[in-house]
Amino acid sequence: MSEFTPPDNAELIDDVFYVWETRYGLFSTATKEGRQMMTGATKDGVTKMTRWHLQCEQDGTLEQYTRVVGSSVVSGKL
Repeated sequence: MSEFTPPDNAELIDDVFYVWETRYGLFSTATKEGRQMMTGATKDGVTKMTRWHLQCEQDGTLEQYTRVVGSSVVSGKL
């Protein structure tokens, strides 16, 4: 597996993850190890949500905030 190289315009946040503006004007985050996390409209928004997501993973509480909406099962004959 190759080492993650963040984009040139990436900013390291809390020495844990990177945030950068994409070429489409959105903002994305990824951990230092290269795991893609969030993409959103504002830098502040994706930074806050990435912090929250990582904290929930660390606490083991992420499943408390996760739910499945709808179904992707196709029934009947295609």
